[in-house]
Amino acid sequence: MLKYTSIILFLLSKLCFAQTIDDAGTNYSNQYFESEISDAQKLITELMAENGIPGLSITVAKNDNILWAQGFGFSDLENKIPVRLNTKFRIGSISKSLTSLALGKLMEEGKIKLSDTIQKFVQYFPKKKYPITIQDVASHTAGIRNYNYSKGEYFSDKSYNTVEESITIFKKDSLLFQPRTQYGYSTYGYVLLSAAIEGAINQSYLDYMQDSVFTPLKMSHTVPDFNNRIIPNRTRFYQQNNGIIYNASYVDNSNKWAGGGFISTSLDLARMSQILLKYEYLDESTLKTLWTNTTLANGEKVNYCIGWRKDKDELGRSYIHHGGGSIGGRSFLLIYPDEELTVSITCNIFSRFNESFVLKIAEIFIK
Repeated sequence: MLKYTSIILFLLSKLCFAQTIDDAGTNYSNQYFESEISDAQKLITELMAENGIPGLSITVAKNDNILWAQGFGFSDLENKIPVRLNTKFRIGSISKSLTSLALGKLMEEGKIKLSDTIQKFVQYFPKKKYPITIQDVASHTAGIRNYNYSKGEYFSDKSYNTVEESITIFKKDSLLFQPRTQYGYSTYGYVLLSAAIEGAINQSYLDYMQDSVFTPLKMSHTVPDFNNRIIPNRTRFYQQNNGIIYNASYVDNSNKWAGGGFISTSLDLARMSQILLKYEYLDESTLKTLWTNTTLANGEKVNYCIGWRKDKDELGRSYIHHGGGSIGGRSFLLIYPDEELTVSITCNIFSRFNESFVLKIAEIFIK
């Protein structure tokens, strides 16, 4: 009897243990996952070497616990400052996932509906040939254009003081297609969504994100990437050309807070995911709505939901994910809802790793 009791206690201890994680440290490892962590460390080291990544942070969480969190390399190459668990990276389009949570909260409060038209909340956005709904914009099926790369919009260094001001970039442009007939990824669509959020609450988008999203989700290291502010533990940003690493080009992300303007830590993203999976922030039905694949007018389904993507792996297991690419940053967040497993990765250079790599990491810890 004593033998079986010891086995049960050991198994429980793998998932139920008191955690003390020093966010200012460089590494946290659950001792019961040493083998898995070692395998994952090898993959990360290979990825960084192959892609010339100066600094990277990864967090793996399961159920209520962080299994592994570690910083690799440097957040500042010139001063040889190592990546720590509180190092803030540009998360690019994962900002859209965070914006979707704000939308979900307002849906639960009855302040906004997916079927509402944009003009209900954003009267300064001109009507187009076809009506546009909140769901159209949030699922990238509204026909709102993306960056005009030839005009340098992706590399914008202009500062915009308000969401309304940033919308002047695209407000006069025609739709690319009739809403719901196609899928067309658009960061500007999420800028328009943030304007709708402001109209629904009579509060600035950034203030609402802090008060109603980041604070209750305990995301203490997630903030807008203001260039003119001193932000503790913000990494330096890099780019690579012919194998040589340079400081990244100066950009100002105030033209796209909701679609790609936040900085965060891998630990913040993982902890946020844990709270979501326990339905402590959004109701299960709301989260299910955000994580449901979009259906076009012709019945075709796309893998984009509302601020998230949903796919299945080779074994048929569903996973939720979103990546983020930015000047001087690459990030990825992957969640297996049924397994309650999360993997989040952030780094300080644009790199083309995607979910295929992150799935390898996840598989190590699912086994």
